[in-house]
Amino acid sequence: MASHYHHALFLDGPAGRMEALFWTVAESDPPMAALVCHPHPLFGGTMHNKVVFRVARTLNELGLPVLRFNFRGTGLSEGVHDEGRGELDDVRAALDWLAAKFPAKPILLAGFSFGALVGLRAGCADERVSGVVGLGFPLNRADGGFLRACPKPKLFLHGSEDQFGNVDKLRELVASLPETKRLVVVPGVDHFFTGKLDEVDRGLREWMTAWQPGLRAHASSTE
Repeated sequence: MASHYHHALFLDGPAGRMEALFWTVAESDPPMAALVCHPHPLFGGTMHNKVVFRVARTLNELGLPVLRFNFRGTGLSEGVHDEGRGELDDVRAALDWLAAKFPAKPILLAGFSFGALVGLRAGCADERVSGVVGLGFPLNRADGGFLRACPKPKLFLHGSEDQFGNVDKLRELVASLPETKRLVVVPGVDHFFTGKLDEVDRGLREWMTAWQPGLRAHASSTE
């Protein structure tokens, strides 16, 4: 395992303080930092969600410091749920915190479900974000058209039986997006990747080390 330290903290958010967890890395000059956004708060989503936790752990093992936070009105975060509008500002506040801590470092933004929709919308528009990962992108309820204007590297990890994002609809969308992009469909699993988180981990690792070859050295040391 990569040696890391867990810090529980509060960030200054636009709706008050935001509860967060930050995992450091031993290296003082990491190649990039990462932000992971959680699923829908009104359906029990928090930064402790299993998919969010696993993605954060994978990125941390690859040598990235990783920040997770609770959207407004979730856990100990102040404010009230804003149906994805104010949450865009929550993501920007988290990016501000990471950018201040790691000046001029590229940031990878990953999000699951609601966190993919809100996170990628904020991340595609933010020059500090160099790549995005959308897990369980909830395409049935949301328009992903904004992604067509996003030339950043994009990875989509999706269950073949995702009940909130029809996989054929997602294939069509991804086909229409600018390069570079990749869609990894985990077969026989629903929105929550239940029992298949190892495949999520593998898909994320393969994409990250192909996109950022410098991470390979980190990756091999954590096996």
